[in-house]
Amino acid sequence: MPYAVSQGGWLSFMLLIIFAMICWYTALLLERCMNQQPLIKSYADIGEVAFGYKGRVVIASFIYVELFLIAVELLILEGDNLEKLFPNMNFTMIGLKIGSKSGFVLITALIILPTTWLRSLGALAYISVGGVVTSVVLIGCVVWVGEVDGVGFHERGKLVNSGGLTTAMSLFAFCYCAHALMPTICNSMNDRKQFSKVRNVFGITFYSCFSYSTRLGLCLPGLLFFFFHK
Repeated sequence: MPYAVSQGGWLSFMLLIIFAMICWYTALLLERCMNQQPLIKSYADIGEVAFGYKGRVVIASFIYVELFLIAVELLILEGDNLEKLFPNMNFTMIGLKIGSKSGFVLITALIILPTTWLRSLGALAYISVGGVVTSVVLIGCVVWVGEVDGVGFHERGKLVNSGGLTTAMSLFAFCYCAHALMPTICNSMNDRKQFSKVRNVFGITFYSCFSYSTRLGLCLPGLLFFFFHK
């Protein structure tokens, strides 16, 4: 999130809210489709109901490609971040010398791989708690370095950076990659009537406006500083 704002400028944060509105509305339409046709279990089913078998094939292809690319982007992000933390680290596997970035990507993939073997996807909810803890620790580290260690917060950044808007847009859109799993989430619920609450409170509004805002760390206070303390 901070990198996305640094690329697109402070006002690019509005893209996160725009994507939230789009995903909320499309999730609402998805819920209506599933309520009208109880047999609909996925986006592919919607494509078949609307356009026949060809529609099912096309939409299923797009969904699977999207999910694959999401996994690829996650691995790339992990490789890039770990390389920044541990530069000039090379790995040797089976006699092959692997660069630090490629090595970290492979290690991350091997760590994540066992989670795909879980028979109960509900167990992933407990694993995802690690992401919440990580966000809290990260924000705490930023505040500590800025306030306690005397580094301070001096960078104001740009209001709009047109050259980096496309990068910022792709990163903000990536925040809602779970939208592809909405039908699965709905069908996994004991009471599908509660899906609207998930969509409104946790799925889109709460998650985007609160969770991702906190992951910006001090970006939002920095935005206020930019406007009122020039």
